[in-house]
Amino acid sequence: MKKLLVTGIAIMITACSSNKEDKKLAAEILSDKNFKEVTEKALEVVKTGFNAGDGYGEVWIRDYNTFIELSAEVFDHNTLKENLLVFFRLQGNDGNIIDGFIPKEKAVATEGGYQYIYSDLEPDYCGHKNTVETDHESSLVQAVYRYVKKTGDADFLNVKVGDATVAERIENSMTFLMNERWSAKYGLIYGATTADWGDVQHSHPWGVYITEDTHYCVDIYDNAMMLIALDNMMELIPVTKVKWGPIRNEIAKNTMQVLWDDEHQKFIPHVYLDGSPYPDDFNENEIYYHGGTAVAIEAGLLNKEQIKSALGKMIANVKASGAGSIGLTMYPPYPDWAFENKGMYPYGYQNGGDWTWFGARMIQQLIRYGFVKEAYEQMQPMTDRVVKNNGFFEWYTVDNKPEGSGTFRGSAGVLYKAIQQFYDWAAEVEK
Repeated sequence: MKKLLVTGIAIMITACSSNKEDKKLAAEILSDKNFKEVTEKALEVVKTGFNAGDGYGEVWIRDYNTFIELSAEVFDHNTLKENLLVFFRLQGNDGNIIDGFIPKEKAVATEGGYQYIYSDLEPDYCGHKNTVETDHESSLVQAVYRYVKKTGDADFLNVKVGDATVAERIENSMTFLMNERWSAKYGLIYGATTADWGDVQHSHPWGVYITEDTHYCVDIYDNAMMLIALDNMMELIPVTKVKWGPIRNEIAKNTMQVLWDDEHQKFIPHVYLDGSPYPDDFNENEIYYHGGTAVAIEAGLLNKEQIKSALGKMIANVKASGAGSIGLTMYPPYPDWAFENKGMYPYGYQNGGDWTWFGARMIQQLIRYGFVKEAYEQMQPMTDRVVKNNGFFEWYTVDNKPEGSGTFRGSAGVLYKAIQQFYDWAAEVEK
């Protein structure tokens, strides 16, 4: 009895100590000046439009998906809905979703450039599709989910686009992935060989279209994105659960069986459908994918112990590379010969560039799973550089210098959302 009493006192002391630490952290969060400034800057930058940033003319679905909730703070809901409808109007007959759209008068056809997609359903815009990537369909489903949850506009699912409702078109987009991007061998969806979540394949000077030199593979990012989309679809449209619930569970099981390296506690970068494009003496599995891992956590594939281990590896990679934040795409990067696109040099662009766009998604998941202290520590470099550089830059070099668009709305969106999560947590602690 005495032993039990002592144990109970120890538990009480630990709980009091933990509560005290939480209150201290909550106070820090609520008084964080950078959080306030980044929030204000995010709201200002998203007011200026829907294209990915000042370096882009298009509205891209993989970007819009990550700032549609932020856009809802400053735009009328009908404007957000109209953007989503453009993607559905330009949807292919097989269910595929375009990558981005642009006003017809701004679409300039060039030799070797984008192959524009038109539809009688859409009078004002045309689209294009980076066919090497397999996240457009999943991104649109997620964007619709975020729109409905943010606005409460569930009637959007019943809007007719041509002969089909939005709800039917959502399911058609998932069917496209099963029909046209499905590997029966692995029970997973596939795409071209890209760097983590990137949309530039290894075997072409530009690299955005499938070619005869494309090497197909399954990877964690595409499959995790589909899992999130299926969960979203089944919540929005409950009647889809009967068909898609078992498919979702099978993909989740196969993802861990095929892509998870249990010995090294990491995801294998690529499992190839017909052999690797790289030399036998190149060990691709030495590369750790930060972005795909963050999305896998969002998809519910890793437990708390695995998440803690993943964060430790990311922090170690940042230290080893000298990068500014856990937004580091991967470590180590691919060698300079691995991609024909000259922008994909080691630590360049998607090959080891530091992207807040994905780093802040990891922050969101750390908060979600209770690692708030760790999340706050890893958030600091990301908000610091927004304030220091006065902008939401697309990516940062390994020595933390800004590159690309300075108004990258995807970065603004994921940072804004993470900050709101911090505020929500702190408000609960303060009660």
